[in-house]
Amino acid sequence: MKILLLGKNGQVGWELQRSLAPLGELIALDRQTVDGLCGDLSDLDALRATIRQVKPDIIVNAAAYTAVDKAESESELAYCVNGLASLVMAEEIRSMGAWLIHYSTDYVFSGEGQAPWQETDPVAPVNHYGASKLAGEQAIAASGCKYLIFRTSWVYSARGNNFAKTMLRLGKDRESLSVIADQIGAPTGADLIADISALAIQKVMQYPELAGLYQLTASGETSWHGYASHVIGFARANGEQLAVRGITPIETTAYPTPARRPLSSRLWTQKLRNNFSLHLPDWQSGVTRMLMEVLSK
Repeated sequence: MKILLLGKNGQVGWELQRSLAPLGELIALDRQTVDGLCGDLSDLDALRATIRQVKPDIIVNAAAYTAVDKAESESELAYCVNGLASLVMAEEIRSMGAWLIHYSTDYVFSGEGQAPWQETDPVAPVNHYGASKLAGEQAIAASGCKYLIFRTSWVYSARGNNFAKTMLRLGKDRESLSVIADQIGAPTGADLIADISALAIQKVMQYPELAGLYQLTASGETSWHGYASHVIGFARANGEQLAVRGITPIETTAYPTPARRPLSSRLWTQKLRNNFSLHLPDWQSGVTRMLMEVLSK
């Protein structure tokens, strides 16, 4: 089995290099052209040519335009990378009879209400990033190709920058922090997403009727304020010298950004858990493991 992984150096892509390696021949690309192969999703012609040259059995697309605020002023680029490139992949995969594994976001929803979003709920993105990711979903679903789409949210990894590292850095320098408390979601590790992707790929190879759209997050929920409190509390309990004495909860309106954020990023994951016989760990266990790695460096 030949797997083409796009976005190999992103948070999820980096973990996918590990989880996909045992499944077959893995060709992992980032935006740079290597040996005539191009993983730059903004270059649609080069992307199409790369797929035709590799002839993969599976494309795993972990590449995306993810600069939420910049997407408000770069909407065409976001739409190209997240929408049009998805269409190119879907068209090529359909013609080959292969599979496309793709990642989307809770930002396809409005973020209103308290109930976790289900796969069948109406979509209504509130910013250009969400609209571009929705365009990608819809292009794949309409193409007739074999696919798995995983919607996820609040993704983190120990590699690179993340919210927890920012809180630790600020907590060393400031006596007080103000963190948004009215946005709710489930911090979800890139390693969890990658491992479940590998398991799901193996299962759909045997049971292709499991193809479709799924939602994938860690279990439980919290606010950014609750997330920050967990990070600071764990770090302090493990000997980190922090200046911060208090974390003040604030509303989203107190921290304006170019792109509007959904208040509820809750995703209902029962379809994924049932169809793939999975247990999704609570968000705290993944964050704690990530923190142990970060604090040991």
